[in-house]
Amino acid sequence: MISQVLIPTLMLLANIVSKAVIVQFILYLLLTFNVVSMRNQFVSGLWEAINAVLAPLLRPIQRLMPPTGAIDFSPMVLIVLIQVLIYFLAYLQGVLA
Repeated sequence: MISQVLIPTLMLLANIVSKAVIVQFILYLLLTFNVVSMRNQFVSGLWEAINAVLAPLLRPIQRLMPPTGAIDFSPMVLIVLIQVLIYFLAYLQGVLA
C-alpha cells in the first residue's frame, strides 16, 4: 500500500519542488539582467509564489552554509538533497514491492 500510493506521491512532490527551484533560478536571472520586470503583475506574482514555497526549504540550508558573497548555492544544495531523496524513495519502493 505504501509503495503504491505514498512513495510515488512523495516522488512527484520532490520533482515538482526541484522544477520550482530551477524556475526560481531562471526567473532570478531574467530579473537580474532586466529581461523581465517586477512591474509586470504576472512576473511579480510568480516570483512571490515561488519564493513563498521555497523560502522555508532554502532558509535552513542558507543558515548552515558559509557566506559566499553574491552567489547563493543553497538552491543547488536543495536540488542535490531532493535528488538523493528521490533515489532513496525509488530504492524503498523497489524493496517494498
